[in-house]
Amino acid sequence: MKKTLIILITAATLFGCYAGPQGELVGVYPRENWIQVNPYGMNYIHLGSYTMGPSDQDVPFALNTRSKTVSIPAFYMDVHEISNNEYRQFTSWVKDSLFRNTLAEDDNEDFFFAEDALGRELDRFIDKGYILNWETEINWEDEDIFDLLYDEYFLQGSDQFYNEASYDTRKLNYRYWWMNYQAAAGKGGLDEEYGEVNSLNQLHSIRGHSDRSQFVVEETINIYPDTLVWVRDYTYSYAEDMMHYFYHPAYDNYPVVGVTWSQAKAFNAWRTQLMNNYRASTGQSDVQRFRLPTEAEWEYAARGGLQLSPFPWGGPYMRNAQGCPLANFKPMRGDYVEDGAIRTVSTDSYSPNDYGLFNMAGNVAEWTSTAFDETVYDFSHDLSPEYSYQASVDDPPALHRKVIRGGSWKDIGYYCQTGTRSFEYRDTSKAYIGFRSAMTYMGRGKSGSPEDWN
Repeated sequence: MKKTLIILITAATLFGCYAGPQGELVGVYPRENWIQVNPYGMNYIHLGSYTMGPSDQDVPFALNTRSKTVSIPAFYMDVHEISNNEYRQFTSWVKDSLFRNTLAEDDNEDFFFAEDALGRELDRFIDKGYILNWETEINWEDEDIFDLLYDEYFLQGSDQFYNEASYDTRKLNYRYWWMNYQAAAGKGGLDEEYGEVNSLNQLHSIRGHSDRSQFVVEETINIYPDTLVWVRDYTYSYAEDMMHYFYHPAYDNYPVVGVTWSQAKAFNAWRTQLMNNYRASTGQSDVQRFRLPTEAEWEYAARGGLQLSPFPWGGPYMRNAQGCPLANFKPMRGDYVEDGAIRTVSTDSYSPNDYGLFNMAGNVAEWTSTAFDETVYDFSHDLSPEYSYQASVDDPPALHRKVIRGGSWKDIGYYCQTGTRSFEYRDTSKAYIGFRSAMTYMGRGKSGSPEDWN
């Protein structure tokens, strides 16, 4: 504490006495003293290199992987899979924002601001011309408010079940934007409108575009999980008892399932917005966006620093010395319960790997950001490899495949290996696929003792 106080006093003295650059190149001051802390629920994964690919024989003879040494920059990874309760924070936020936006469009002045803190009209800066007021509580006893929101967002008439006042989840659409940097960075002609010609008739132009909006992608997606996946995925199997899985408190800490790749992407866009909006309100710089991990990052994190190990815990076997399964998978033909579970289990079940990450094998398979291609190891880069493809509705189904990793509660041990890759289509949801988030670390990486990183 004393050392920290001395540093703060010294810094205040230096900035207090700063008299400008005085003709020297000193950079721009003052600048924020950047110290990045681990986002809540995430562990830091240090930069490194490893041999990506299978660490055991190719049992199904799939021939879709090969060994390849790659390097991975430092990043953060969620300690647990995203749980039902965490995803419900997302759905609740979207529902609340829809309510408030409807009230704002109805000119209810308690739910929007038309001016910023300096009294400037917001229609100069944003399309809607207002921002939502999140401080005002929605008064459901107000008859006008109740009638407006009930008619707009709740099930009506014969859609109701036993006259229950249930929210219509088909209305739960989240609208967000993201920048297509790959398209913006594509090689093309220089835009002469953004250049100047000097006296030697030399053009100093930039790769600019008169219309930047062509690279801003707007998406609107229904973000409520598919609660029917338990029934749909398993014919001739009674699974209607799992219809409560997403919303019942008993399953709060279980991994969310029934989420498509696109919904997982939307969740990370919201999570980034949530974090950076808070940081902006407290005068802090923003952080890197939350996102799905790349396939290479996921495998690197799953290995936990153990090179060439087929499983996250380090050994070649899926059982410990006492014969107990070390993950939630299908250990025997027809026997799902020998590992202590019959379907999914809590996200903090079993022991974590050496990076402190739980269930990197089994429980639920996990979406990655990487597009699936059998030959991707042959052409991908060896520095932070990634392969992405923005498939359109007109593209063949093969181009909509995304890599899933880790295996699940219904898979045999082979699919739980760190080097095994599989795929699912981006617009499908399953009872055995979930996800976790990643975030790139800003800078080279942390220094000091690894014991102090997390």
